[in-house]
Order: sequence, then C-alpha cells, then structure tokens
Amino acid sequence: MHTTKPSAAAVCAFLLSTALFAQSPQAAGKKNMSSQDPLAVHDSAIVIDTHADTPQRFLDEHWNFTDPLNGGMLNYDSAKKGNLDAQFFSIWVDPGQYSARDSARRTLELIDATLEQVRRAPDKLALCTTADQIISTHQQGKFAVLMGIEGGHSIENSLGLLRDYYRLGVRYMTLTWSNTNDWADSSGDIDDPTVKHHNGLTPFGKQVVAEMNRLGMMVDISHVSDKTFWDVMEITKAPVIASHSSARALTQAPRNMTDDMLRAVAKNNGVVMVNFFPAFIDENWRTAWNASKPERQKEQDALEAEYEAKGLPVPFEASDKIDRKYAAKIGRAPFNSLIDHFDHVIKVAGIDHVGIGTDFDGIPQPPAGIDSAADLPKVTAALMARGYTAEDMHKLLGGNLLRVFRAVQAAQEKPPVIAPGQK
Repeated sequence: MHTTKPSAAAVCAFLLSTALFAQSPQAAGKKNMSSQDPLAVHDSAIVIDTHADTPQRFLDEHWNFTDPLNGGMLNYDSAKKGNLDAQFFSIWVDPGQYSARDSARRTLELIDATLEQVRRAPDKLALCTTADQIISTHQQGKFAVLMGIEGGHSIENSLGLLRDYYRLGVRYMTLTWSNTNDWADSSGDIDDPTVKHHNGLTPFGKQVVAEMNRLGMMVDISHVSDKTFWDVMEITKAPVIASHSSARALTQAPRNMTDDMLRAVAKNNGVVMVNFFPAFIDENWRTAWNASKPERQKEQDALEAEYEAKGLPVPFEASDKIDRKYAAKIGRAPFNSLIDHFDHVIKVAGIDHVGIGTDFDGIPQPPAGIDSAADLPKVTAALMARGYTAEDMHKLLGGNLLRVFRAVQAAQEKPPVIAPGQK
C-alpha cells in the first residue's frame, strides 16, 4: 500500500535489517532511503504494526476497514496517510464475556470478520501469511492484512484448533492475555491468590510452543508472567516476538519487559514491539489510571449486570466507552514518554530488536500527538531527532519484524521429500 508521495528521481534498492530482501523496481514511488528527511525516510519504509484490536469493530459494529474512522484509531485511510503498509489484526476473545466453550466460536467469528474485509475490498486489501507476501502486496499498492490470536484460551487446550487457526491464516499467538489459562501463567493475575497458577508453562504449554515452532507460527510473549517468559526462552527453537510490550525500567507495569528480558529477546534474535498505551509508557499516567480503578470497576460491573440480565456479553465498544471517559479525565500522556520507550529498548536490546505494536482500538487513548495511524510519521521524526538514522528507522518500522517472521517460518518443520518411485 502506498501513500501519495513525491516522485523519486530514481528507483532506490535498499536492504532491511539482514539483507534478506531489496525493494522491487515496482516501488519506485517511494522516496530515497538515503535521505535524512524524516518524512522521506518514513515514506520509503515498509511500516508494520503487530497489534490492533480492530476486528471487534468488524464483527460487533458491522464496521468496515474502508469506512470513516468514526471514533476509532485505525482504518484504511488513516493507514494510507501514516504509510502503514501491514497490520496484524488481533483476534481477542474476552474471557470474562465468553465461557471456555465459547472461546473457539468467538475466535472463528473474529477471524471470519477479518477475512471478510479482504473479500469486500480486494482492490485495496490482501491477506498475507508470509513475509514475502507482505512485500509483494506492498509492491501491488495494497494494504497487507495479517492476523494474530491474543490469548491461548482461544485454542481451548487443543493443538488441533491451534493448527486450524494456522490454516486460516493466523501467524502469531500471544500465549496468554491478562488471564492465566490452563497451561500458561499471565502477568495480569499473577498476584491473585484465587487464580490457579502453574509456575510458568505446564507440560502441555511446552507442547503448544513446540507446535507453534513446528508450524512456523510466531510465539508472542506479551502478557505472559515472568516465569512463563523464561520457560518460553528456554524451549523455543525459533525467535519470539513481544507484539505489544514496553519497558518496565521506565514504567512499572507488569505487562512490560525487564531489561534482562529485553536482552534475552535480543539473544534469541526476536523483536519487541513497543506498545502505545499510556499506562505502559508513562509512570504518572499509570499511577492515575490505577487510582481510578475502583470507580471504573463499579461502572463496568453495572454494565455487565445490565447485559447479563439480557443474556448477552458486554460489547467491547460499551466497556471501552467507560475506559475512554476515565482516560479523558486523566488527560494525554506526553508523546516523549512513548519515544523514551523506543529509545530504551534500542539501548538495551539493540536497534535490530525493536518495532511497533500500537494496540490501536484496544486502548482507551494513545499518547498526545497520536490520534490514529495517520500520526505514525511523528514517531520516525522524533527518533531521528534523537540521532537515529534512516537505516535504523527502516529496521524499526518493519524490517526487524520481517526478519523474525522469515526466521520463524524458515524454522518450521518441512514435510519429507519423497523421491519418484518411493513409497
């Protein structure tokens, strides 16, 4: 997918993080990577976001990606304006609203709603399941649609379901959401004594990671407990991602990653995608958000009782409205808090191990200056103002994720080659 860009005097071939691919001549509309103008650098990159919760809008609001934003943070037009080329859409099932036996159905409906977006706008959107497809889709001027499952409860303890999701196009799975499931501990409830924990991954949880490695599905360690993280790092045979996590050294959210974790992901050749949620990037905002929890929870409980009386799950749009109200009372977190997290991850893990995981449409508000995907060029400008180069930005904006995606798929188990005449 291309934004409207000034023409380049010549076609520029450029390498991303590991020289795994070069831009095709078909990408001649992109500005020259060698430029140090931030807008030119941003426009010349392949920009990938690994986490947006937009599929709930597709399913529950009957809203299309090509429609006006209408209160959201991501749509086709805002992506074009921000030169966002590829999006991993989050397939998230709220465990509080859907019972264990309904998780798979809700998961499948969200996958279907995402695939329907591609069917309805084939001139603008294309489903991608490989890194090479992201590149070819970009060269065709289309927007790359990808999917990741957020929360291992969606597989209902079934490796068969995991494989089915892969067959439908899912290319990463966050092992837990904020809830501990039957086989992996979450950071979201690790201090809750009423929740049964497993000290990390259970034996079945280790099978899940092994099967994801075999399939070529990226293992996402955002949301998991610290012990689960270290268990994964010990057993994975492929690089991992943190699809939407920031740095705990700067903001003490348990969802964030410690410096030791950042270094471990770098050693694993993985990538950490920085989250835009103010509670994960600004300590003052996080403190204020936590202080508002009793009041927020009271309203959320009343909303849940209202829908329970109707025999219906609470729509995310309704609960999000409450969160947005309280976020607005706190005000916007400083834009520089976001940039500080990118800077910190780079300083600790290295420029080859950082990327973007906005959490658009899953958070009540982004930091100041970021209202939608159209504002992503501001991130490039701010980081270049701190001394990062065009090459650095091409890695951060998409090259690092492409490298990891390729490495994970290269490590998948290949079927045996049967020579002619062999049985």
